[in-house]
Order: sequence, then structure tokens, then C-alpha cells
Amino acid sequence: MRVILIGPPGSGKGTQAHLIETKLGIPHISSGDMLREAVTEGSALGKEAESYMSQGALVPDDLVIGIIMERISRGDACEGFLLDGFPRTLPQARALDNALQEASCVIDHALRIKVPDEEIIQRISGRRIDPVTNEIYHTLFSPPPPEIAERVIQRTDDNEDTLKKRLAKFHQDTGPILKFYAEKGLLKVVSGVGATKEVQQRIFEAIQISV
Repeated sequence: MRVILIGPPGSGKGTQAHLIETKLGIPHISSGDMLREAVTEGSALGKEAESYMSQGALVPDDLVIGIIMERISRGDACEGFLLDGFPRTLPQARALDNALQEASCVIDHALRIKVPDEEIIQRISGRRIDPVTNEIYHTLFSPPPPEIAERVIQRTDDNEDTLKKRLAKFHQDTGPILKFYAEKGLLKVVSGVGATKEVQQRIFEAIQISV
């Protein structure tokens, strides 16, 4: 099964991707991790990507797609993959679709995990990190122990104002992508609200995985 994952930070996408990955035995391919891996391995495409990343510039779409195609050609992806973090724009979605068609590779589902912005903001703005252990806590759902409460910190981009801007950008960019995959009959929209098991059940039903 080949699935494109769509959802903002805080939607539970990473947790659910791990559950699908474990269930089906297919790799969860994060575009950011994949780029860093290509750079570390020193492949020709990785070296080209590094020339952009080292200057803080965006890696061109065609180069990212080349690295994606190289990654999904590996043996662990022969039965499928979960692609996370790409495409982020409509031109990227179209270019990726063309590359996959040329490789005779068919996407089975574009899975959108939907959570109201208000809940995303609550989930992320309450997040705190212990700088000593890197353990993540939440002021409401998983408070830090009293003995370390004074040392936990909030990431600078986890504040409400920044999150609202990031979410507005996410909706602006992904709206056309959702329409693109909906017109192809590939889009599945699942609520990400509720317990992990509840969301998992909805996702498995939507993409037709037997529990």
C-alpha cells in the first residue's frame, strides 16, 4: 500500500504513521529525514541537496522528487510506503504524480488527518521539553514531575501566535492538494480527535486495513 500522509504538526500523524508502518511492514518516509539521510550517505543527489541546505536555501522540487524516487525504489518499500511531508504545494503534487506515473507507481490513498485548529493549538502550545533529558511533557495532558517543573521549557515556535500563522499557511497550501487528490478519488479524510486507538480504527477502516 502506498499512502501520502497529510496533516499539520500536532495532528497525531507521526503516531498513526508508526501504527500503520508496524501493521503493514512498510516504511514511514519523512521528507525531512529522507533529505538528511541522503546527505549523510553522500549520494549524488544527496550532495546536490546539501549544497542548498548548507546555505539555508530550499531544495528544489525536482531534486526532492528525485531523492523520493530513489528512496522508494529500495527493497523495504517494494510493498508500499507512507510518504510524509511532501507534497506541500499543488505544483509539488503534480510533479510527484508525474514522476510516480513514469515509474509505474500508483498511490493508493492520500490520507488527511483532520484536527480543529483550536485543538492543535492546545496540544502544541501546552508542550514542554526537559532540556536535560529531552523528554516531552504537556501542561494539561502529561505535566512534568514537580522536581523538574522549573527547568522545562517551551520551544519558541510553540507559542499560540506562531502556531496560528503556521496553521494558516498549512491550510492555504494544502487546500489545492486536497482537491487534487479528491479529484483522483484518492482522498480519505479522517478525524484525528480522540484516543489513539479510536483514531487508528478510523484510519484503518478508511484505507481498508483489517484490524
